[in-house]
Amino acid sequence: MAPSSSAVSSQLRQVVHYHLDNFAYDNALFFAERLAAHDPRTSESVYLLALSHFRLGDYQTAYEISKAVGHRGSHVSCAFLFAQTCLALDHHKEGIQALERARASWSGKNGFGKHGATTRSQHPDAATILCLLGKLYRARDEKKKAVISFEEALKANPFMWDAFTALCDMGVDVRTQNVFKLNESFLDCCSHDSNKNGVLAEQKDNAIAHQTEAASKRSYLRQQAAADMADPFDSQKAVSSSDSLFGNSSAPFGAGENDFLSKIAAARSRMATSTLDMGSDLTETPTTSNSDSNIRVPNAPSEQLPAPTRRAKTLPIDTGLQDPPLKIGHRLGTKRTLRAYDKVQEDAPSDGAPGGLRVPSATGIAAIERKRTVSGHPVQPRQHSEEPGAPQRRSARINMSRNPNIKSHPATTTTSVAPARELKKARPPIPRLARPISANTTVGRAVSGNRKPLEDSGMDVDHAEAPRVKEPVVQQPAPKQSTPDNLKVEEALKYVLELLRKFAAGYHAQSQFQGAEALTAYASLPRGQQDTPWVLSQMGKAHYEQAAYAEAEKYYRRLRILAPTRFEDMEVYSTILWFLKRETELSFLAHELVDACWRSPQAWCALGNAWSLARDHEQALRCFKRATQLDPKFAYAFTLQGHEHVSNEEYEKALTAYRRAISADRRHYNAYYGIGRVYEKLGNYDMAYTHFDAASNINPTNAVLICCIGNVLEKQRKIVPALQYFSKATELAPHAAQTRYKKARALLALNQLDAARKELEILKDLAPDEATVHFLLGKLYKTQNDKSSAVRHFTIALNLDPKASQQIKEAIESLEDDDDGYDDSMMG
Repeated sequence: MAPSSSAVSSQLRQVVHYHLDNFAYDNALFFAERLAAHDPRTSESVYLLALSHFRLGDYQTAYEISKAVGHRGSHVSCAFLFAQTCLALDHHKEGIQALERARASWSGKNGFGKHGATTRSQHPDAATILCLLGKLYRARDEKKKAVISFEEALKANPFMWDAFTALCDMGVDVRTQNVFKLNESFLDCCSHDSNKNGVLAEQKDNAIAHQTEAASKRSYLRQQAAADMADPFDSQKAVSSSDSLFGNSSAPFGAGENDFLSKIAAARSRMATSTLDMGSDLTETPTTSNSDSNIRVPNAPSEQLPAPTRRAKTLPIDTGLQDPPLKIGHRLGTKRTLRAYDKVQEDAPSDGAPGGLRVPSATGIAAIERKRTVSGHPVQPRQHSEEPGAPQRRSARINMSRNPNIKSHPATTTTSVAPARELKKARPPIPRLARPISANTTVGRAVSGNRKPLEDSGMDVDHAEAPRVKEPVVQQPAPKQSTPDNLKVEEALKYVLELLRKFAAGYHAQSQFQGAEALTAYASLPRGQQDTPWVLSQMGKAHYEQAAYAEAEKYYRRLRILAPTRFEDMEVYSTILWFLKRETELSFLAHELVDACWRSPQAWCALGNAWSLARDHEQALRCFKRATQLDPKFAYAFTLQGHEHVSNEEYEKALTAYRRAISADRRHYNAYYGIGRVYEKLGNYDMAYTHFDAASNINPTNAVLICCIGNVLEKQRKIVPALQYFSKATELAPHAAQTRYKKARALLALNQLDAARKELEILKDLAPDEATVHFLLGKLYKTQNDKSSAVRHFTIALNLDPKASQQIKEAIESLEDDDDGYDDSMMG
């Protein structure tokens, strides 16, 4: 019989998912094609085939396969995959349309907490799709819609880190305290799903442990009770005998002392002749504890109590080896019987042996009420012998269950001999004994509603302490367990979100180019987190933005030790080495990266920087172009191309490269700076000012950009606004000698001599070997008619820079002139 088509499709889907989960994407693709050929009309077949191509990096094929189903939005997973391919292939509008058409299927869905080692969420949830939607809007340069999508994704799930970084990279001022916090809906989702997938698994393990412990405790109690309450003469019985339930009659009881065994044998022979269909298995004495269905009559005392007014039902007597519990609902006897037994207990002597057994009232009553002779009469207890030296005798505890492996026989619970006196009607004992015993009952459980188990058969059982021996509940009530577990989940989430908030504070500050704040946030992380590659890279980048290249190099050197195969941000490390003029280290880094992965654009940027430092601009340009071929959206590689074109005085090509960098990243301020430099060299100061100002708006804390704006204004003879920019740049970078020098020159041009002298004295300490500083000091003293000081600084400048001897000599010769102005011929 051929299998159904649906069964074959189900099996093929299972095979495809198996290979996808085990990263065998080639196998997944093969079986996905088989599934699509067998069942081409279902959306799931199309989705799995497209997903297999997507996992293999074949985005174009995945796009073509998923287009028909995904663009309609009828299958949310297929629409999501189609949008992913659209993002990779720059078909942004189609991806947005597909996700918007499927909005009814994913809106409001939250899959957080449903992922683990053995669980998967079937479809993407709202947070994931909103984040992808934001990326598509951002790629289309629809900033407002992108920001809304990213914000909604973070509201649905604060762990959407890429949504947060995208907002920061777009320049949005994000309040990290409000983003990374628990809201009610997210907390409810985490509490429910985590309890189901994570915490409840732990509860299950704990429940199993408790159950095992309880079983061990019950087994121990049974063994203790059996050791104390078993018939002390049980070991003397024969293995097989048809004359007595106890087997051999050579027990330590003498015939003259007690002929009870002979009476039992006689009564048993009468029962055998009158009982219908009595099996021979009932006449044999069991040799193991599996004989729970056989009756063992305890040693009767010598004196009898009056017969009870109510007929008691016959129960199997304990063998002494096992002690299963009695089923709930059995009734021991009347209050009159209880009072009669209490009286006997008061008169009976206690066991003289240490730790001797004193039978609890409930168990003793059961023994009196339930024990019967084979003729149907209740067995009457007899007082212990009064003879001195007579051994103390114990009653074996009643066996309150029967072994399910032994077949029950009606003769074991019924009597065929009519009793001598008419008793009250009693319920048939067969259904009660044949009734299955629950596996959850406890040892020594009494009846009549009193569940007072026997804790220690060798000691008196205090009724107040009896409940603690009850079987422990394996599964705790839901309200008692859910509250602590939910608290654990909430505490864990708060800890992770607090940690994430520190990361976010650092990244947000860095996206706003606030390097000091970013370093402070990263420094507040635990030490283990600070030594991770991502944090080391971010801290190195923060120092790089502050022009602290030596400090930045330390972090990247540490990063290379921890993660030698990491390529991300290596272009920044190579630029730091370029600024530090570390030619050997830069060459080694470049060749190491290219050898490790020659398809990495970061590796080709490092190699290009190495050629640039060696002043081979043509080779550097080839490397940077190769980097842009590998990643057309790598903005920094285009910027480096522009720098090399400027060095070759190819300004048009430089402008093209810078503009391509801006199209790849709207906030890439380095490209705006490069365009400003090109226009400044071309003499177009207005355009230069516009681009420098645009770069400064993106990175308002960069002193170099602000100083560039001051330079353009200074060249336009706008000295007052230029001085404002120079002063601001000095505040941002107080140890930058070039910025302070330009400020001092502007002050000197405005004839603010005292302020200029203060700046130059500070600058002399910052750069004591800089000839231009002493030359400007000489001109300052010349303006103040301090000729001796002017000559001294001119002479120092001449010694530091002999190449400028002609200009310095002319300045010395013109000390008598008063119209030299502020211009500095050494600056150019």
